[in-house]
Amino acid sequence: MALYLARCFGRKGRKRGSQQDLFNLLGATYAAVFFLGAANCITVQPVVSIERTVFYREKAAGMYSPLSYAFAQTCVEVMYNIVQGIEYTAIIYAMIGYEWKAAKFFYFLFFIVSSFNYFTLFGMMLVSLTPSSMLANILISFVLPLWNLFAGFLVVRPLIPIWWRWYYWANPVSWTIYGVVASQFGDNKSPLKVPGGSDTFVKQFLEDNLGIKHDFLGYVVLAHFAFIIAFFFVFGYSIKVLNFQKR
Repeated sequence: MALYLARCFGRKGRKRGSQQDLFNLLGATYAAVFFLGAANCITVQPVVSIERTVFYREKAAGMYSPLSYAFAQTCVEVMYNIVQGIEYTAIIYAMIGYEWKAAKFFYFLFFIVSSFNYFTLFGMMLVSLTPSSMLANILISFVLPLWNLFAGFLVVRPLIPIWWRWYYWANPVSWTIYGVVASQFGDNKSPLKVPGGSDTFVKQFLEDNLGIKHDFLGYVVLAHFAFIIAFFFVFGYSIKVLNFQKR
């Protein structure tokens, strides 16, 4: 997936002179965040569903508590996502051509790894709340299009109707795209050509037209931790309280 996206958006990160160049980078960021994360969310569900059957047996035998099981399974997925995120970031970051600065690179790595984790934990959470992976898969097919629609790419936040804008802030994908764009280009003061309008700077264009501010990065980082922790606790609590075992 990384090689495919990198070939599609190769060297786009070095072109920031026009509005179209900036939207190309926004598209590259959206694709890098959403598609592999969504695949993680879907593919983890049958694994958790099968392991839950084993968990019921081990819990009845008094082998371990539900919270221990939830914590252990989460740790396994987190470590896998960290390795996956590092490999993915190394390919994407280099081939798309983002700026080679330590802060920008590690921000990008953090947001990619965090997105993989909340996608995975969200898939695990849905399985824990439902009696089967089939039902969880039906629910995810409803949620993912909404996450896609309100991620801030297909419709940027200032253009989203005010009564739907709350869903932008409730959408973890929009926070990740916000974080990547703000960390990579939010402090860029290079000139930007706007067709049919007055020329401006990259930083100013992002603030005026996309509502993305570099100074908001700290809150974006905290929001990622909040989503991950919330999905983990719902997963753990559901495993403890809900029992879909059939005799």
